[in-house]
Amino acid sequence: MNPIPKLNRARIAFCHDLIMAGISLPLSLYLRVGELFGFYSGQYFLDMSLLFVAIAAPIFLYSNMYQGIWRYASVEDLAAITKAVTLAILIFVPVLFLLTRLEQVPRSLPIIQWFVLMALLGGPRFLYRIFKDRRLEYVLSRTDHRRVSVMLIGAGDAAELFIRQQNRDKDAPYQVTGIVDDKGGRIGRSIHGVPILGSIEQLESLLKEKGRAKPQRIILTQTDLDGSEVRNILDVAERYGCSLSRLPRITKLESGLANKIETQPIAVDDLLGRPQKTLDRDAMQALISHNNVLVTGSGGSIGSELVRQIIALKPTSITLFDNSEYQLYQINQEITETFPNIPRYAVLGDVRDGTRIEQIFKRRKPQLVFHAAALKHVPMVEQNPMEGVLTNVIGTRNIADACARHNVEAMVLISTDKAVNPANIMGATKRIAESYCQALDLYSLQDIGTRYVTVRFGNVLGSTGSVVPLFQRQLSAGGPLTVTHKDVTRYFMTTKEAVELVLQATALATSDTETTGRIHVLEMGQPVRIYDLAEQMIRLAGLQPLTDIDIEIIGLRPGEKLYEELLHDKEALLTTSNPSLLLAEARTGDLEPLRNAINQLAEFARNRRSEDTLKLIQTLVPEYEPDATTKATNS
Repeated sequence: MNPIPKLNRARIAFCHDLIMAGISLPLSLYLRVGELFGFYSGQYFLDMSLLFVAIAAPIFLYSNMYQGIWRYASVEDLAAITKAVTLAILIFVPVLFLLTRLEQVPRSLPIIQWFVLMALLGGPRFLYRIFKDRRLEYVLSRTDHRRVSVMLIGAGDAAELFIRQQNRDKDAPYQVTGIVDDKGGRIGRSIHGVPILGSIEQLESLLKEKGRAKPQRIILTQTDLDGSEVRNILDVAERYGCSLSRLPRITKLESGLANKIETQPIAVDDLLGRPQKTLDRDAMQALISHNNVLVTGSGGSIGSELVRQIIALKPTSITLFDNSEYQLYQINQEITETFPNIPRYAVLGDVRDGTRIEQIFKRRKPQLVFHAAALKHVPMVEQNPMEGVLTNVIGTRNIADACARHNVEAMVLISTDKAVNPANIMGATKRIAESYCQALDLYSLQDIGTRYVTVRFGNVLGSTGSVVPLFQRQLSAGGPLTVTHKDVTRYFMTTKEAVELVLQATALATSDTETTGRIHVLEMGQPVRIYDLAEQMIRLAGLQPLTDIDIEIIGLRPGEKLYEELLHDKEALLTTSNPSLLLAEARTGDLEPLRNAINQLAEFARNRRSEDTLKLIQTLVPEYEPDATTKATNS
């Protein structure tokens, strides 16, 4: 049971400060006059001290000096004390002048008293903090508790907080022995006595340096590391027998330094993610706010993230459109809980159904449409090509035409890198969808008015049917991890980053007619070899590749390529104001011939005329070359 109520602790601190204020004046006078101190009467000191205490008391009360906790005395507390002491003395001196004309008062006394009172008020607070931190107890008992030696990556606020917590807690599990950092100017300095040894590039040389104790664990405290840097650190840690973990983001650390800061395992997002990009959030806000927004495929991985970010920007209303009852229910429940005051409409339906789409547009009157509905799993679409055509091409056409009829401000087509030199039905159908939206966008300058924005990017982490969830399931089952080819590579991006850039591209396109008819391509960084990713995920699980968990090469799937491309050879690449957004001068055709061809394609697909469908696709996408498996499947 706590013997001193919290309220009384503040009162005790206040009484302590008043006593110190009363003591400060005679003590300061003694420091100034020395042996002449005895010439002043006791009544003089009493009167002067009571006067100063009377002035200081209300100032102390209203200066936020008693909101902080002594155990956690900090710079903010010191600043509050400084303001209070300065104000008290500035008021005391003129009052004393009016009463005594400053007779028998040395002119330097206020300055000396300022320093004395600062020491009397601040000193006990920081001594108490040192006492509560139990540093002496830690020094005396450190041999009784074996700690894991760790090296930190990053010399920022999170590292400082972590070291401070480890020093304070005698039962803390870690002993920080060194820090590496990417800022060269910090090397040779220290944080709470822990030296900053070198840069991240020097990590391996530091680990093998003779005479230096090797850490048992490496902890990432720096949050803006590129995925490739994390992969390199993981490789180095693996070679030298060090485990790798990270701290939570500083915004997620528990408040109150008495609480333990728990390290977390390295996630796949850390290996593949990238630092936060600079975004024009004002433009994104202006794009979404005060508009009715429709998101197709709203229950999917991209669609649901679009919904989350769009609703956070406060649209007038949002309509969720999906053909999966369960996924639609999930995302609708989520945003109902987080943004209950924004009107939202959960609509079941299929983008193939033109009548249903017309009904929705008439009823909800969207001003912005984000079209994320698509069939995207390459082998599945290869086995069901007519479905891919009907959803990816005809569904996109239905949405695009509805946007034109209802004067929608902008439609955004979510495309894929598989549309470039496609080797599969999925990619070829997405390329036709791109072409149609491009043609409409060019035509809109003359007639329609609706902007058609096409955004192309690679794989997103954790999306349905992607490799990362597959590897995670296989790891849980004890392996093996299946890789289609040892040299297969893919581009990766987090879902959050992809959607942020989609919104950024939309804001850019709707304000710049120079982007008309062009494809927005997200800068994806460097491709990742899937075999390397499999090895790294096994090591993250604390296991050894090929020893504890096998990796099996199963061969390329129907329609699968060794590597993906973001641009066609004939697509000129242009930069934008955002380095993460590029523009592709993709070829397109005249709108009417393309519309007629798509109508013909719809007839072939609905009547299950596979051979005619494939031939027409090859006509519309000359670079599409179906592999032997595809031809056999659909012959």
